[in-house]
Amino acid sequence: MADEKILYRSAFNPLLIQPSRLLPDEVAVIGAGTIGPDIGYYLKSAMPGCKLILVDIAEQPLKRAEQRIIGYTQKAVDKKKMKPDKAEAVRENIVYTSNYEEIKNCKLVIEAATEDIPLKQKIFDMVEHIVSEDTIITSNTSSIPADRLFLKMKKPERTTITHFFAPAWRSLPVEVISWKQGSQEVLDYLFWFFAKTGKAPIITANAICFVLDRIFDNWCNESAYLLDQATASQIDKVAEEFVFAGPFFVLNLANGNPIIIETNTLQMEEGTHYQPAPILRSVDRWLTHRPGSPVDVPENIKNNVRDRLLGILFSQSFDIIDRGIGAKDDLNFGCQVALGFRKGPLDLMRDMGEEEVHRIMQKFQSEKPGFPMANQSFSAYQNFNRFILVDEMDGVKIITIRRPQAMNALNDELTDEILTVLKEFAEDAAIKGFVITGYGTAAFSAGADIGKFPSMLGDPEASAQYARDCAKVQVFMDQMDKPVVAAVNGLALGGGLEIAIRCHSIVATQNASLQFPEITLGILPGIGGCVVPYRKWPQGANLFHEMICLGKPLRAKEAAEVGIVAKIAEDFPGLIAAAIEEVNDLQGKISRMPEGKIDIPEISIPDEPKAGNQLLSKEAVSIAVKTIKEGANTKKLNDALEVGYKGFAEIACTDAAKEGISAFLERRRPEFKK
Repeated sequence: MADEKILYRSAFNPLLIQPSRLLPDEVAVIGAGTIGPDIGYYLKSAMPGCKLILVDIAEQPLKRAEQRIIGYTQKAVDKKKMKPDKAEAVRENIVYTSNYEEIKNCKLVIEAATEDIPLKQKIFDMVEHIVSEDTIITSNTSSIPADRLFLKMKKPERTTITHFFAPAWRSLPVEVISWKQGSQEVLDYLFWFFAKTGKAPIITANAICFVLDRIFDNWCNESAYLLDQATASQIDKVAEEFVFAGPFFVLNLANGNPIIIETNTLQMEEGTHYQPAPILRSVDRWLTHRPGSPVDVPENIKNNVRDRLLGILFSQSFDIIDRGIGAKDDLNFGCQVALGFRKGPLDLMRDMGEEEVHRIMQKFQSEKPGFPMANQSFSAYQNFNRFILVDEMDGVKIITIRRPQAMNALNDELTDEILTVLKEFAEDAAIKGFVITGYGTAAFSAGADIGKFPSMLGDPEASAQYARDCAKVQVFMDQMDKPVVAAVNGLALGGGLEIAIRCHSIVATQNASLQFPEITLGILPGIGGCVVPYRKWPQGANLFHEMICLGKPLRAKEAAEVGIVAKIAEDFPGLIAAAIEEVNDLQGKISRMPEGKIDIPEISIPDEPKAGNQLLSKEAVSIAVKTIKEGANTKKLNDALEVGYKGFAEIACTDAAKEGISAFLERRRPEFKK
């Protein structure tokens, strides 16, 4: 935690930072080659009204960049991911130029030129003489430390590295580098800016290759050294246990051999063991296969390749953590969302266990002496929250669900982390209460991962127990004396909404939407969703009928009208301020859910029930109706919640549930028979 606080001095959730300046109205990207146009497209997609200056010394790259951005917008429109009017706004107000003077009014300049220090320094010198005193200047370098690029500048405090990952318009992470001469104000602003515009920034120390490139480059370089034991295709196939695409397949996509040579040569400052594999200089493209295709790999080769790949992965992970280059949660998160790992390296270690990791590292050390080894106990590398960020403001713990790659969907470990924080500070006199929110501005939580549920279909006892197990956070909150407020910043769906409604109050942004979409999957909200709303807000019973049985969404304004939402905020800062105010107002005033039977109006269901234009299962809807009625007719809250768990178990044994879950996993529309 000490190293993490050095990196994250202001906040772990970037949107908790009060920015020192507004979003820029003019931005520049210098370099129209591989990644520059993609950065430009991201900026314009996030801020369609801003002016973008795309600079390059050559005309052809600029023409190709223009066609690429036009192609991106057209493809987005064709796939209905962007409306035509927004696509037009994205394409408009872009200047493709070789004239640096065009950038004079830009408030943010991102350099994305070739990885050449003298060239970059020349660019920065030109930029600094053109732009205003308060313009922020950054470099997209993947490996060169900030001091080597910016120390010759007149105002190095306004600079840093902002490292994007391909494709830059879609990949969530951006590494923002904290370095000695860079100002905290600029670091905070960029951390906020990228989150505000839809990215998931992480802060790293100013070390060669930072965090994620250090992982990727050495993963690829070690793979090249393994070519004396296996083919590129065989190595890729072994690697697919851990990543979605093997190292040589990725190198082919990115024309990455020169990049690995360059970055590992730079890392040789830390030891000759980082020397680039000589074969990288003599091969243009690798003979490999499409990911997932069958490849024969003899067992002995598989085991040797596997151990070496894990050895280099774990070695670099230990080094990053031990030297404070990056935070443990960022390392795990970034490897998955930026580099395509199926699990983070620290999760792999946990799954394998201390003994197996020790075996792998001892073998790696004997084969590749000089590489970093663990300097801490095995447990020290496992002691962190993987899915939540925890900040403190005005004596209130702010818990942020960070799974933006899955719209902050819940899983068992995530809810366990929330529960642990609640328990840890429940009796702490210095803490007044808690706020739970989601990362970014799009979603509080888009439900729960399907997780183990497919394996439980048809097993009522296992399904009921699963629902009970998933409800541990909610049941604990029911008994808490300190207030917990849900700050709903966008979508709150399914299991996410079941977390929110069990908090002692809900505040929401104007774009918030509450929905129980489970019925569209042939199931029902089984963690209190069929019970709790009727007891907390009986005046909204008719709305809840439609939400649970017909999947109707509820906008924040409608939710406020029936008392579900206490306050509506215009933006995220206002949302958190309102949530903290609610925590203060609820001191000693928490209302418990009432015991006793609940009178609810009759539930009227159409002969052909639909959610929008999707036909629903009559069988599933009838079980949902029965569960709601039985829950309302049950005197004790705990017994009513048990009715909900059993309703979930009953519906899990239907053909509707089987079809709905199968359709979801197969990404198709369900076709319910009854």
